[in-house]
Amino acid sequence: QVQLVESGGGLVQSGGSLRLSCAASGSIFSIIMGWYRQAPGKQRELVATITSGGRTNYADSVKGRFTISRDNAKNTVCLQMNSLRPEDTAVYYCTAQLFSYIDDVVHDSWGQGTQVTVSS
Repeated sequence: QVQLVESGGGLVQSGGSLRLSCAASGSIFSIIMGWYRQAPGKQRELVATITSGGRTNYADSVKGRFTISRDNAKNTVCLQMNSLRPEDTAVYYCTAQLFSYIDDVVHDSWGQGTQVTVSS
């Protein structure tokens, strides 16, 4: 069974920093990992992704402020968020394409979501 477990998030003042972490469990290889977010009344949107080779992709709104990183050996991905703004307030979801060595299937997995609130 593949699973993503998130940690981090919380309440921070504008200009502050937070770090989100996500760990994939199971007998898996993580092909691509990333983060999406969903603010109240808005659609879920891409924040950042990173491939197993380290190639990154960021939403324009977070470039220069957020940094995504991963540890392939541990199947973990982190999102360092600096210079946070009130408009960054959202539920952040970890996502990953995970190849399972158990059933030889690629699973599209999502975490349960973690709240990030930035006060002005």
